[in-house]
Amino acid sequence: MNYGIVLNVLGGLLRFLGIIMTIPLLVAVYYNESLLPFILAIAITGITGFLLSYRHTSDGDWKKREGFAIVAFGWLAAALFGSIPFMLDGITPINALFESMSGFTTTGATVLVDIESHSKSILFWRSMTQWIGGMGIIMLFIAILPKLGVAGRQLFRAEAPGPTEDKIRPRIRETAKILWMVYVIISAIEVVALMLAGMNGYDAISHTFTTMACGGFSPYANSVAEFQSPLIEGIITLFMFIAGANFALHYKTLYSNHKSLIKDDEFKFYSLVVIIATLLLTFSLWKDMGEGVLTSFRYAAFQVVSIVTTTGYATVDFNLWTDSAKVVLLSVMFIGGCAGSTAGGIKVVRFLLLLKYAQRALFKSIHPRAVKTLKFNDKSVPEDVLQAIISFVVIYFMIFAISTGLLALMGMDLVSSFTASIATLGNIGPGFNLVGPMASFDVVPVLGKLLLIGNMWIGRLEVFTVIVMFTPEFWKR
Repeated sequence: MNYGIVLNVLGGLLRFLGIIMTIPLLVAVYYNESLLPFILAIAITGITGFLLSYRHTSDGDWKKREGFAIVAFGWLAAALFGSIPFMLDGITPINALFESMSGFTTTGATVLVDIESHSKSILFWRSMTQWIGGMGIIMLFIAILPKLGVAGRQLFRAEAPGPTEDKIRPRIRETAKILWMVYVIISAIEVVALMLAGMNGYDAISHTFTTMACGGFSPYANSVAEFQSPLIEGIITLFMFIAGANFALHYKTLYSNHKSLIKDDEFKFYSLVVIIATLLLTFSLWKDMGEGVLTSFRYAAFQVVSIVTTTGYATVDFNLWTDSAKVVLLSVMFIGGCAGSTAGGIKVVRFLLLLKYAQRALFKSIHPRAVKTLKFNDKSVPEDVLQAIISFVVIYFMIFAISTGLLALMGMDLVSSFTASIATLGNIGPGFNLVGPMASFDVVPVLGKLLLIGNMWIGRLEVFTVIVMFTPEFWKR
């Protein structure tokens, strides 16, 4: 491990984070609010970044170890230093770290009880952490910092370690810049659409930040239900769906092959999951809750897209729904969005490939000597990719089971423990019972909050990047 490289890049990342904090500082100036939380946070973050980079260089031989360490510790450092404004606003250190980690990892689980009591600048920073984390802190860093050069590929792979790697350009820096460009353009379109639908500028930007990031933070305790507007709900549903799809395919659809998105196997399966889940939930709400068909469809479409994309917005307290309706939402909690999207979860492509793998296993049980290749988008999937997916899913569910058990041992009921675990590991946000959509994670014990902070960190970096840091082999020469 070349510690000089790791410290230098982490220092640069913190200096960059300090610069970003000037944006909510300007919001505080505009609304005539206290500037102290952001002035101190900028100073502490910037000075720490300078000290970490001092006498260290990013030149040298980059290997996978350095890439894993920079990405894992980079996200942890962003959450730690991003929590400073929350702490200076009067939030306890553990709660501030929870809120910050939930922001950067785009989880959307909150420990704030009275959200509207906090200043607009603090809530703007809260939403902005999600927008930064949505496309990736390290990817933004790669796009802006030219000196990373070829080494950026190691960071790119460590931050987005999915089963497929979509390189739009041969150079990773160019790919990162293009993905961020698409992200910014679609975000700008959503801001305009929400303002035309009746939102003020502050609310439109804040909700765009957390919609495009599939994050779900809202400046209001009632989330999107605060607006009671079918038009606003429809706009947010559309942009959540867009954000849950692969951004590389968005770019290709716009600039090269206009059929890239609709021809993609993962996107077709993603759309199918959303349609089937929406229809099932619509039927359940109409049959069991006595809602009209159109109202049932309105609630169902929003909540299904919100949960599948791991955004976590709510237009109604689905904690009060029947068990049949909850089962539909619970089922899609385990899927997530597409690879290359801002959504969390296991990812649609992994589920699709596992289904194809199971289908092949059934075929070979009947025809044991047959050679049947598994294909995705008309290309053969290597066996090592399938083995990596199986390993990922096994480790994912082990972490989920262990965290569920530990939360239950801390005194939480089983449903709350179960859904709090999957909601944080999958970066979804709300769960059921104590951690429902209109509730707060503040009820979770302190040790439980630390556990869930770890879940969010592990889940955002898709397990391997963080877990590998805790293996003895990683630190051996």
